[in-house]
Amino acid sequence: MLLKTFGWSFAVTALGLIAAVLYGGWAGFGIVAILSILEISVSFDNAVANVGILKKMNAFWQKIFLTVGVLIAVFGMRLVFPVVIVAVSARIGPIEAVQLALDDRVTYQQLVTDAHPSIAAFGGMFLLMIFLDFIFEDRDHKWLAWLERPLAKLGKIDMLSACIALIVLLVSATTFATHAHQYGGIHADKTGTVLIAGIAGLITYLVVGGLSGYFENKLEEEEEREHEAGQAARTSGTKAPAVVVMAGKAAFFLFLYLEVLDASFSFDGVIAAFAITNDIVLMSLGLGIGAMYVRSLTVYLVRQGTLDDYVYLEHGAHYAIGALAVILLVTIQYEIHEVITGLVGIVLIAWSFVSSVRRNRRLAAADTKGTGSHEKAEVSSGV
Repeated sequence: MLLKTFGWSFAVTALGLIAAVLYGGWAGFGIVAILSILEISVSFDNAVANVGILKKMNAFWQKIFLTVGVLIAVFGMRLVFPVVIVAVSARIGPIEAVQLALDDRVTYQQLVTDAHPSIAAFGGMFLLMIFLDFIFEDRDHKWLAWLERPLAKLGKIDMLSACIALIVLLVSATTFATHAHQYGGIHADKTGTVLIAGIAGLITYLVVGGLSGYFENKLEEEEEREHEAGQAARTSGTKAPAVVVMAGKAAFFLFLYLEVLDASFSFDGVIAAFAITNDIVLMSLGLGIGAMYVRSLTVYLVRQGTLDDYVYLEHGAHYAIGALAVILLVTIQYEIHEVITGLVGIVLIAWSFVSSVRRNRRLAAADTKGTGSHEKAEVSSGV
């Protein structure tokens, strides 16, 4: 099971490290290894968050996520994305941007740093909307019950998440972006840039999330119809209608949503990588290896049913998403070390895991003693 799930990750690691040695010697090997560990540490919360979406897909789409999806993650976000933002910010062609990355690494890093406010605003708003929609939804299991119960009541107000996100964007643009720090100590007003990028992140979330939710609901409706038609078919001898096409659309938009979510999570890893190296080849190798392990870990958690056994893990991941959203918006002006970014997510997820273990022990003790129902134990399990 372990080898089957992580086999591709092991193979990519071996090939990536060999390529690093051939390209940059043992120094390149060390840089790629460090970048791989960095990517895994800052993206662990990404894996847990992905589980909640990926478990809705069948084995075929899980395999697509692990194969085609990793190509998008590695070549799209870890290689093409830094080149694209340099090309857009410097108003040069993509080929010139690649040449710049290979020949003039200092200028390349400067251009990426200058583009950071727009990257942080886009990713911050997308992740913030994920967090807000989660905490405003009334759920059966409540981790921080004292906080989640009143927020679930507030969540009945239509469009509350979007309104709060827009307020946060406005405050960020007028507070952080007015004196957004740029490379070399130069300061400039980035208010307009941050506003546009933040609105683009919000629109992306609404469009992709809306489409995936729509087709997911349609899939559930079709499955109900198929079940009813199947019962009728057994009586009349007719064939029940298939819903393969509708299931394909639903899975496709969930996959698309998952890729955008992964892209937003990768912003901090890509930016943090520049603190270690300016070499785009070594950066792509290291972050690509890390991204592969994050994907394998996601599939492993799905197949093990981890979220079903540890019900607060999903809560911890979404609180980590909210923390990362805030960190991204703050980094429009202030630099936050990547170690802090990684530790925040790890601490929140570890806390939620411990809370889940304690809940399971309370339920097991209640079943053994026969005193109290699961519902009573669940109510008392809120931290």
